[in-house]
This record gives sequence, C-alpha cells and structure tokens, in this order.
Amino acid sequence: MLTTSWRVLALQKEHERQNFTCGSPALERYLKNQARQDSEKRVAAVFALVQPPAYQVLGYFTLSASTIHADEVPPDLARKLPRYPQLPVTLLGRLAVDQGLKGQGMGQFLLMDALHRSLQAAASIAAMAVVVDAKNASAADFYQHFGFIPLNRSSSRLFLPMLTIATLFD
Repeated sequence: MLTTSWRVLALQKEHERQNFTCGSPALERYLKNQARQDSEKRVAAVFALVQPPAYQVLGYFTLSASTIHADEVPPDLARKLPRYPQLPVTLLGRLAVDQGLKGQGMGQFLLMDALHRSLQAAASIAAMAVVVDAKNASAADFYQHFGFIPLNRSSSRLFLPMLTIATLFD
C-alpha cells in the first residue's frame, strides 16, 4: 500500500526506466525511448513515481500547456466562460503505473499529484481545465470516476475544470 516514502519527481537521467512494464507497449516505449528527450526539449514535463533510495520508475505522467476550441466545451460551462475561440488548458498527456503496483491506488496517487501540479501552475500561467485523451474505454472510465467530463467532439477527450480541481485541495 501507499507509504510516505513514495516520491513523484521530475524525470532524471538516473531514473531507471528500462524495466518499466505497464501493459501498454506505447506507454512503455514512450518512457524508455522518448520521455527524457521530451523533457529536455520542454515539449512535456515528465514526472516519475519512485521509492528512494531506489530510482526504478514505478509510474509516470506528463503535463503540457495546450488549448482547446471553445466549441468543445459543453454549453452549460461555455456560457460561464469568456468568448475566446481557444481556451488555455493543461494536457495530462500520459499516465501509467507499473504492473507490479496495479490495484494499489497508485493511478489515483499519480492523478492527484498531476492535478495538484496543474492547479499550482495555473496560478502563474492560466489554464481553465486539465484535459486528457483517454486511450481506451477503461482509461475513460478511470478519469470519469474522478469527475472528468467528455468534451463535445469526442467521448475519449475528457476535461476537469480548474475550479473543480481547486475544491479537491482546499
């Protein structure tokens, strides 16, 4: 179960990534082959779940600045927003947990860390929501369990308003 020794840190060179297995070849390949490059080029901020003193990556997520078209937002929320053609959001691009930790609440732990970091960043660089592109129905169910709402154009593209996220950390 989750202990206080778990840490979520920005992905570093010394983090061991090659043994990470989450059951999704695309998510495994990204962590092993591309994540450090994306981080260094500031295309995505990559955060790794580790348990010091070991630095084996046991889970990870990525955050990036992004935008969505205003017409993607459901009408009830759109009415409350300024009439801009695009709206600033934080993209939670990837989230994965090593198979050895599945069912132990680590996905929720990583999601809450990502939401908290997104909320903190939104205080300095505006973002009205966190957006995810669920890879499959199971991932969509996971995010909807935590209150994410489908955007108008796709049932797999979901968002959680920053105002809702703020209530999680009050």
